[in-house]
Amino acid sequence: MDEFDVVAYNREAWDREVAGSNEWTRPAGAEVIARARAGDWSVVLIGYDAVPRGWFPEVLVGTDVLCLASGGGQQGPVLAAAGATVTVLDNSPRQLDRDREVADREGLAIRTVLGDMRDLSVFPDASFDVVFNPVSNVFCPDLAPVWRESFRVLRPGGILMAGFLNPDVFIFDVTAMDERGELVVRHQIPFSSLDLPDDERQRAYGTGPIEYSHSLTEQIGGQLAAGFILTHFDETPHHADATAQYMPGYFATRAIKP
Repeated sequence: MDEFDVVAYNREAWDREVAGSNEWTRPAGAEVIARARAGDWSVVLIGYDAVPRGWFPEVLVGTDVLCLASGGGQQGPVLAAAGATVTVLDNSPRQLDRDREVADREGLAIRTVLGDMRDLSVFPDASFDVVFNPVSNVFCPDLAPVWRESFRVLRPGGILMAGFLNPDVFIFDVTAMDERGELVVRHQIPFSSLDLPDDERQRAYGTGPIEYSHSLTEQIGGQLAAGFILTHFDETPHHADATAQYMPGYFATRAIKP
């Protein structure tokens, strides 16, 4: 497994998710874009909860936004319709196709870039006012480069919004949760589905992407180590598994670059 290329594997896996119409690959409809153009817009970082409008700049028109690992034709087109200048970076070509699909359909200007969220070298320093990173770093093996690069490409006063999984959800057996709704403690943290035997990974995750638990030290501590100042924090139950009645499944942070 030393030569395993997780970026290439997860790129193909997410392309398959698009083909299978995963809910996070379904592009925004015309009515959503029309409302956004009229000023009635919202986007999500975690679960189905709309990000508080106060987390965004007071004036979105003309704001340079990087939707980081955020393809799928959902958040990027909505923010563009609301007046932001939007760039979407994603590891999946077919996820980026979704953003271009909405842009073409609705006459929106959206730049799409294929790439790894850990490497933003295609962007100069201080290129953006907002980095918007909904739940996606679960598919990334290491987070420190993500936070360092996000800090670099933001302008002073820029905002990082990030959503991520509660690492504690990974202690449970996925098959027991999905098939029987049971919470069976099975795994130690840190966890990666890559470490499972091939047959077990296939049974639990199918052809889906490789996932990694990341500690709060990696998530929040990593943002602080990169230089960010945390301003807001939120949490919500997982939208699709049996942990929801017992614990938050998602966390969201808002941080600024001084």
